[in-house]
Amino acid sequence: MVRLGVNVPNFGPGTDPGVLRRWALTVEGLGFDLLMVSDHVAVTPDVAQQYPAPFYEPFTTLSWLAGLTSRVGLGTTVLIVPYRHPLLIARMAANLNDLSGGRLVLGVGVGWARQEFDALGVPFGQRGRLTDEYLLAIRAAWQDGGDYRSGTIPLWIGGNSDAALRRAVRLGDAWHPLRFTPGWIAEAAARLRASGGPALMPRIALRLTAAPVTAGTRLAGHGTIDQIAEDLDQLRALGAQTVVLDPFNGDHRETAHPETAWRALATVAERWKQQESTNIDTERS
Repeated sequence: MVRLGVNVPNFGPGTDPGVLRRWALTVEGLGFDLLMVSDHVAVTPDVAQQYPAPFYEPFTTLSWLAGLTSRVGLGTTVLIVPYRHPLLIARMAANLNDLSGGRLVLGVGVGWARQEFDALGVPFGQRGRLTDEYLLAIRAAWQDGGDYRSGTIPLWIGGNSDAALRRAVRLGDAWHPLRFTPGWIAEAAARLRASGGPALMPRIALRLTAAPVTAGTRLAGHGTIDQIAEDLDQLRALGAQTVVLDPFNGDHRETAHPETAWRALATVAERWKQQESTNIDTERS
C-alpha cells in the first residue's frame, strides 16, 4: 500500500500560526499519513522571490504541530543540511522524534539559494561535500546513542540530480525526487533500481483541474482527478512507498486561500481510498 503525504506551505503572506494549525488538522483529518514542511533560515532576495516571509523554521514548527496532532507523521522536504551544525541537526531531530512518539521523517538536501548561503557564511561551492560529511556525522551521532538516541528516523535524500541519486544510494534510506514529469520519473526509477538503491519516496506537484492537461511538459500531479490517480498508480508500479503531494504552485497569493488546496486534497484522498479498496479486493479474489 502506498502512503500519501502533504507538503504544507510554512511560508508566505497568508501563513500564520492559525493557518498552520488548520493545515495540520486538515491533513490529519483527511487521513493522510505524513505532513511535511520546507526549510530556509535567511529569507534573502533569492529565497523571498519564491518563498516570501514569513517563513516558519521547520524544527520549531513541527515540534508545535506534533502537539496539535496525534497520528500523522511529521517531516522535512527538505532540510538544507549545510545550514546547521550536524550535531545540532542530530540532536534536534532525535528530540523531535522522541517527543512526537517516533513520527519524524528527515528529508534533506544540499540547497540552492546562493545569497542565503552567503548570509549564513557557508561556502556555496562546497555544499555537496559538506552535506555528505554532515550526513555521516548525523548518522554517527544517532548510532552512538546517548543524548542523540533517535529511535529510527528515516533519512530521505532529496533532489533530482545524478549526485542526489548517488547520495541516496550511499547515505539514505530513500531517494526523494521533487516535482517532475511522468516520463522523467519512469527513467529515473529505472536508474535507481539499477544502482541497487534505497526506497523511492517522491514528492509530486498537486494542481487539480476540470479539464485534462495535455502538454508534454505536464508535471505528475497536474490535471484532472483521473490523471492524478493515473500518476499515483504509475508511482506505485515504479515501487514508490510514499508519495508526498505538494499543493503550492508558485503563486504567493495561494497561501491566503488554502481552502482551494484543501478541496483538492480531499478529492485525491477520497479517490485514493477507493483505489486502495479496489486493489485489496482484487488481491483477495
